Amino acid sequence: MENYLEINRNSWNAKVETHLKSDFYFVDEFLKGRTSLNSIELELLGDIKDKKILHLQCHFGQDSISLSRLGAQVTGIDLSDTAITAAEELAQKCGTNTQFICTDLYNLPNVLHEQFDIVFTSYGTIGWLPDLDRWAKVISHFLKPEGKFIMAEFHPVVWMFDDDFEGVKYNYFNEKAIVETYEGTYADQSAEIVQEYVMWNHSLAEVLQSLINNGIDIHQFKEYDWSPYPCFRHVEEFEKGKWRISKFGNKIPLVFAVEAQKKSS
Repeated sequence: MENYLEINRNSWNAKVETHLKSDFYFVDEFLKGRTSLNSIELELLGDIKDKKILHLQCHFGQDSISLSRLGAQVTGIDLSDTAITAAEELAQKCGTNTQFICTDLYNLPNVLHEQFDIVFTSYGTIGWLPDLDRWAKVISHFLKPEGKFIMAEFHPVVWMFDDDFEGVKYNYFNEKAIVETYEGTYADQSAEIVQEYVMWNHSLAEVLQSLINNGIDIHQFKEYDWSPYPCFRHVEEFEKGKWRISKFGNKIPLVFAVEAQKKSS
C-alpha cells in the first residue's frame, strides 16, 4: 500500500470537524478545564511537571494539551493537517504553550531535532502503522537515555472480531494490510462520512519485541477488561467511565498499557 499515507490522511482530515462537535470529545467541557487523560495512562505517567514530552499521533491535541496542563513541555505530532490546525487553535483557546507538528511519524526524525524525557502514545495509534520496528526506532531516537515510553492502546484481541462482535474476522497477527471503507466514525457512528482507510493488526509480541529490539526495556505491562471509551458497538457502561462489550462482559481484554525505559547506553 504505497499510497496508504494519502488515504489515511484524507480519512482523518474528514473526521476532524465531526469529532470537534461530538460528545465523545466534549470540547466545551475540555475548554473549561476537563482533562482528556484517563486513569490508565495517568498512573503510568506519574509526576510530569517540567518534563519534556513527545506525543505521537495526537489527533487534534486534547491529550497533548492535558499533559501541558499538568506542567509538561509538550510537542504533539500527527499526520492530519486539518487535525494539527485544530490542535493549534484549541491550545490557543486553552492558553497552553503546546507545540504541534504535522508529519508522518516515520518522517519525524527529519523534521524534529530534540530529545525528550517521555514519549507518549495512546488509543488507536499503532494500527495505522505498517512497520512497528520502524516505529520503535523513532521512539528510541527521540528518548533521552533512561527516558520513559508510555503507551495505552486497544488490545489486539478486539481487532480480531467483526464490527458487531459476532465472530472472528481478522488475523491476530500482522498478515497484511487491511483496506476497507467505513461509514460514520467511532465518535459519531451516524455521521455522514464515508472514507477508505488502511490499517494493520499488530500482536502483543510484535509490539513488545519491537521495543526490546530497539534498546527499550519493558518495566510494566498491563491488560484491562474495560475501555475508557465507548468507541465500539454494543458496549455497556458498567462503572462510570468504564465500558465493556455487552456479550463478552469481562471475558476479553480491551486495553493494554506499557511503561518502558530506554537503556542508558
